[in-house]
Amino acid sequence: MADNIILIGFMAVGKGRTARALAATTGRFAVDTDDLIESMVKMKVRKIFARHGEEYFRALEQRAADWLEEHVSATIVSTGGGFFKVNNLHRIGRVIYLHSSLDGILTAVRSHPNAAKKIAKRPLLQDIDKARLLYDQRLPLYRAACDTEISVEGRAIEDVAAEIAELIH
Repeated sequence: MADNIILIGFMAVGKGRTARALAATTGRFAVDTDDLIESMVKMKVRKIFARHGEEYFRALEQRAADWLEEHVSATIVSTGGGFFKVNNLHRIGRVIYLHSSLDGILTAVRSHPNAAKKIAKRPLLQDIDKARLLYDQRLPLYRAACDTEISVEGRAIEDVAAEIAELIH
């Protein structure tokens, strides 16, 4: 297993912000799998889903996972909400599940200064019933996929990053 830290969790739970804060405190680089995918195909994730569908996007996630496994070490990797399904997740690094209730996620997103932009980027959050169904389906899968679960609900990103930094040292 590589010495990367892989952050998984539901959309808008703060994986990217946590990765950046953790990189700042540890001196490691941070990469985001959605950014990798967008750079591979020169298209935004939303557009990939609209044009090619979920199956195509999941294949791109696997391609990104294979690249990470082969080429990346000592890095913090923030992932899209479904990235935990790749077949080599644990060969990429230690998997940390950032957990919050769906209500906690929604509260955090709605109170963010760029709330409208964050919600627009995640259309599923506009349909709370669909979001809740997906959340309920994924919760046990996230827990089964992770090495460590960390509660992030109501916590400052810096505090979460500090807890993870303690775990990896």
